[in-house]
Amino acid sequence: MHSLRRGATGSAVVEVRRMLATLGLLNNTDPKQEDQFDEAVELAVRHFQQRRSISVDGTVGAETYAALAGAQRQLGDRLLAHDAGNPLTGDDVSALQQQLLELGYNVIRADGVFGPSTADALRSFQRDYGLVADGLCGPNTLRALRQLGRRVVGGSPQLLREMVAVAVSGPNLLGKRIVIDPGHGGADPGVEHEGIAEAELVWDLASRLEGRLAALGVRTWLTRGPQNGRSDAERAELANDVNADVVLSLHVDGFASPRANGLAAYYFGTDGSSSTVGERLADLVRRELVARTGLTDGRIHGKAWSLLRMTKMPAVRVEVGYLTSPIDRPMLLDPLFRDTAAEGLLVAIQRLYLASADDPPTGVLQISKIAG
Repeated sequence: MHSLRRGATGSAVVEVRRMLATLGLLNNTDPKQEDQFDEAVELAVRHFQQRRSISVDGTVGAETYAALAGAQRQLGDRLLAHDAGNPLTGDDVSALQQQLLELGYNVIRADGVFGPSTADALRSFQRDYGLVADGLCGPNTLRALRQLGRRVVGGSPQLLREMVAVAVSGPNLLGKRIVIDPGHGGADPGVEHEGIAEAELVWDLASRLEGRLAALGVRTWLTRGPQNGRSDAERAELANDVNADVVLSLHVDGFASPRANGLAAYYFGTDGSSSTVGERLADLVRRELVARTGLTDGRIHGKAWSLLRMTKMPAVRVEVGYLTSPIDRPMLLDPLFRDTAAEGLLVAIQRLYLASADDPPTGVLQISKIAG
């Protein structure tokens, strides 16, 4: 769909206003304004985006529209089942996944997409509780879910699984499977400023990181080539298909004000679900890069962006400075800076797998020490 923003009119705006009104975010009673994307609609969209941990820009693009449409569904409104060609999405799916997670079934995460892992978890639940194991969430299954309490104790089931997966994989990077995602590409250059495009810079950074990881025996995949691009859904599908251990998505930022500068890292996190290992890796990436490069610390943040939400494994997106900043730009254009950033990213990945007793202070571990 075409993005909708303030000033837009038409039937698509009518639908957006209706959905916002259903959620209690907009008074949609004036028929003279029913097709107007005005200031009130923009504020309502921003409120919704902030609540859903997606980019807060007041614009209804594909991601925001999908989230709005999904928010109209409550668990029990419809029959839920896996459809490989057109998987069901929505808040009702998220609610089902959250209940299965709390009961100890391996859904991976509550991402709001009724995929194969959700169908398998639902069938396991149905078998365990004497129901027909058809993978359909209808009245009988809902009744059983509502009668049961939480079965897993001692922490979040998702957190426990992620922690065990990291622990059993061991501290050595040899044999680990890492997907590196240079953002944008192809027809989408990302941020552009004074003849330099984000896609070019992050491709170079990704290539430097890939070389270092490969030298340590890490199996690596790049989500795109130097001249092409992919959708976030396709990038997530690649990571899931190769059964990656982690995904690292590389970006640089831009803003109208040249005063915006610094680094920030993002992991999958919403009010109802989050990746704790992803949060840990995001924090390690932030700390290593800030210590090694001197970039301003923009902290870490939970987001529900498609790539973070749709990957089965911990995924982190890092914005390595602002191309529009007079402070960050000279650093980003310096190959030595990109070498330093690649080393910091490698060290952050290694530290994720080290036991607490073996984890060195931030900014001191060197690639030669890892290789040794």
